[in-house]
Amino acid sequence: MLIDARSLEIREYAIPTSPSGPYILCEGSDGAIWFCENLGSRIGRLDPANGEIREFPLSSRDAYPVGIISGTDGCLWFTQKKANRIGRISLAGVMTEFAVPTAAAGPDAIAVGPDGAIWFSETDANKIGRIDADGRITEFSAGLRPGSRPLALVERDGALWFSQAGGSRIGRVTPDGRITDFAIPSPDSQPRAIAIHPDGTIWFVETSSNALGRVERDGAIREFRVPIDNASLRGVIAGPDGHLWFTANGANSVGAMTTEGEFLGAWELPRAGAGPRCIMAHSNGRLYVGCYDAGVIGEIILPHC
Repeated sequence: MLIDARSLEIREYAIPTSPSGPYILCEGSDGAIWFCENLGSRIGRLDPANGEIREFPLSSRDAYPVGIISGTDGCLWFTQKKANRIGRISLAGVMTEFAVPTAAAGPDAIAVGPDGAIWFSETDANKIGRIDADGRITEFSAGLRPGSRPLALVERDGALWFSQAGGSRIGRVTPDGRITDFAIPSPDSQPRAIAIHPDGTIWFVETSSNALGRVERDGAIREFRVPIDNASLRGVIAGPDGHLWFTANGANSVGAMTTEGEFLGAWELPRAGAGPRCIMAHSNGRLYVGCYDAGVIGEIILPHC
């Protein structure tokens, strides 16, 4: 059931330079929203207080930045999928880049590990990478099945958990590189974005199965169907209201579900064909969505939050 969009307030912030292709977003140590511009080979910064956007071009015009995270050093770390590099940008905009050892590795998602280092997926090389503060990169692949295509990562219980888009599995890697995995009940489910809920469960989207998956503490996986036609689920996050919020790229909507799997509804974005991909929760209690096709960042103001 499509719920009246007026029950949520949705605002948009247009990215100045086109094309942009905003994808992954994160909150920096300065409280700003930092994001990757896939199509523009830039890193963007949105000030949520006044809507001002700044852009920082990368050294390669075809870098294709994807994942970004705020590191323990206060800088933003990001992947450059086509340039095959890991980048670091300070809050002042100073950049440093590090080449990934494996050629054409396709670095994609990125996360802070339990050891304080930066971990990232090498989707095209079927590896998980780790980079320390000095730029030293270590790669791990033992335990990954061929064609797994590791994607998004989150930290839980002293390890990194990650989706495997090609293997229909959720993986777990310890700081010393030991990898284990857990099968998703639905075959060829194409898991993508992954998020951790405050209750300790891990949630992920199943793009092909049109469902959200939940990883329990013991590694057991449950699936909950999303009743949105042609949803093409992409992003998921635990919202400040305790619910799971996700993007339905094919339906141009954001949706919500309880931790028990009850579907709460979907809200269509005001701009047709916006292409919602990543969704993030900010410390100000609002949600932000990277609208890839429209070149805007959407802001969702939740009721009673």
